[in-house]
Amino acid sequence: MLNVSSEAEGVGSGVLIRALEPLAGAEAMARRRGTEKPRDLLRGPGRLAQALAIDRALDGLDLTRDKQLWLGVDAAGESTSPAKIGVSTRIGLTKDAHRPLRFFLKGSRYVSGPAALNR
Repeated sequence: MLNVSSEAEGVGSGVLIRALEPLAGAEAMARRRGTEKPRDLLRGPGRLAQALAIDRALDGLDLTRDKQLWLGVDAAGESTSPAKIGVSTRIGLTKDAHRPLRFFLKGSRYVSGPAALNR
């Protein structure tokens, strides 16, 4: 899984990246995943990690400074409008399941989880 810590060391807070839209490198991702279906390359935390060759060797990287794995803006260099961000409850939780802690790009066919939660 790809988790991004968002607090100081020792404080339990972060973001789980569950899905991405493949914009570049789809051939390499398809080889790692063993599928040609674009929607199945990066949908779900396990698929995402396999497609991007993310493993424990990358644990602890600084995503603002490292060159192996980093966070960036979209392909056009623009940020996403807040109106395009959907919010729902998290998937597979029983504790605090009512809390809106899942964020996604509305209308993206690459979002994982049930369609009812992706609107």
